[in-house]
Amino acid sequence: MQVLDTSVANVALAHIAGSMSATPEEATWVLTSYLVANAIILPTTAWLGVVFGRKRLLLACILIFTLASVACGLAPSLDWLVIARIVQGLGGGPLQPIGQAILLESFPPARRGVAMAAYGMGVVVAPILGPALGGWLTENYTWRWVFYINLPVGALAILLAQAFIEDPPYIRQARPGRIDYLGFGLMAVGLGVLQLILDRGQRDDWFEAAWVRWLSAVCLIALAAFIVRELRTQNPIVDLRILRDRNFAVGTVLITVMGVMLYSTIAMLPLYLQTLMGYSALLSGLTMTPRGMGAFLASVAIGRLIGVLDDRLLIGAGLCLLGASGFMFSRMNLQIGMSNVIWPNVLNGVATPMVFVPLTTATMGTLRNEQMGNAAGIFNLMRNIGGSIGIAAVATFLSRWTQSHQAVLISHLTPYDPAYRQWLGTAKKALVPRVGEAAAGPMALGLLHNTLGQQARLLAFMDNFRIVSFLALLAVPLVLFFRKRRP
Repeated sequence: MQVLDTSVANVALAHIAGSMSATPEEATWVLTSYLVANAIILPTTAWLGVVFGRKRLLLACILIFTLASVACGLAPSLDWLVIARIVQGLGGGPLQPIGQAILLESFPPARRGVAMAAYGMGVVVAPILGPALGGWLTENYTWRWVFYINLPVGALAILLAQAFIEDPPYIRQARPGRIDYLGFGLMAVGLGVLQLILDRGQRDDWFEAAWVRWLSAVCLIALAAFIVRELRTQNPIVDLRILRDRNFAVGTVLITVMGVMLYSTIAMLPLYLQTLMGYSALLSGLTMTPRGMGAFLASVAIGRLIGVLDDRLLIGAGLCLLGASGFMFSRMNLQIGMSNVIWPNVLNGVATPMVFVPLTTATMGTLRNEQMGNAAGIFNLMRNIGGSIGIAAVATFLSRWTQSHQAVLISHLTPYDPAYRQWLGTAKKALVPRVGEAAAGPMALGLLHNTLGQQARLLAFMDNFRIVSFLALLAVPLVLFFRKRRP
């Protein structure tokens, strides 16, 4: 439910903007506000669990998230919707690390792979199904149902959590120290500003905009001061000393890279299908669905292989498959059929839990139960930050490389090029019976310009997919830094 809401509203933005009489830029605050609130609250999950009790915190967060979802659906104005999304993000942030920590603590080390496979089904499949579900609800009902669907799921989750979840002894007996107000303030400013820059920087050409330069300085100062504060204070709100554990440090780097690859691919593919292939929002979402099926089936298999095979072997194999799927995406063109998109999607879906599930167990496998909550908060935060970096990077590269390819391609469109003269002559002859002699020439040039733009954008997409493929292969050597765990 929580991970789904990071992507389910994306395809509904145009409908939200239309019904709220807002510009597309204003409507993107529906996404930005949620991500900023999520980033701020995520690392504090372990501390909040000690202060309020983890079960009470879980129930409160599910309730806040569900009621905020209903408020989003009832929103009469954009301001109301943005405020409701902020509350939804604050309520939803702790749900991931709490769920992960509960599963890791509830199972002995030999069975944690099965637990993480179940957890991974939600984390991996939800962002993939989000666009399809959001597109279907928006086209068949209204964008408000994108948020209303959380109500029955949230109600069921509250009942099940109340019946089955219990706090472990170290949570019940814990005595929270003084609240680190300064640390929390620095973290909120640093992460909030970072998320804002990543989400909106491309629209204003990054460091060409004065606000980006100023906020980047604020972000660096706040995060540097936060790190110093948390390492020196006796009761940190986020215990960064846990990064001394080698497995956890390596796993945190890898999950950040994984976030870059996963979210950038999820962002690029629907955009490619809708802008270049002419797919509707619903059809592009359905084309992504086999990826979720591959991830679901692979999660079941990987849960049984962990403990039999070395985690490092599974992670390395998964990264290689991710690289192979990225290479297959980079071979697409404007004449492909749907099957050319589905098979790389399935391979990508199979590869994702092959990395995520053993990566989680290897990263957390050397930690004590008392460290799980804090570790899960940092782990999930870095995955989300990696996703934000990936989406911002591919958006920037797509814009820059489209311009670069267009400048190269246009050099061939000259009267001295035989292919150019032949194409233009054929187009004019075809257009004359429809629009007349006078309009045929300019219209043929317009068609040629559109074709040029399509080809330049296609090449930019292919370059982006190629970069994701190379990034997956470059991450493979990092697996060797993991300390081997006993199966």
